[in-house]
Amino acid sequence: MATRHGLPARLSAAELAELERNPPAWLAQSRANRTGKRPVWVELRCYICDFHETARPKKWWPEFDLVVCEFHDTSALPGPAAGWRRSEFDGVGSRFRGIVDTLDP
Repeated sequence: MATRHGLPARLSAAELAELERNPPAWLAQSRANRTGKRPVWVELRCYICDFHETARPKKWWPEFDLVVCEFHDTSALPGPAAGWRRSEFDGVGSRFRGIVDTLDP
């Protein structure tokens, strides 16, 4: 969107500060539309090997308790607590599975 509105790819600190003080109408509207419910970017970090990447979260992603690379075996993870159920979500980022532990009803 910034390119569409003529902003350069890089701004100096002074230019950025001025943009923050006096945002153009399109930027002010874009910020007003943010709900703050989801971050724009998240860091995914493998619990086992510490590989990490930055990704844009998808609407269907819950809050993950653990994130692991898809080629690691789940047995390498600590088990869920007694009375908790483990769910796995494939297709997180470029190579991860998200793990969510929930309390059994």
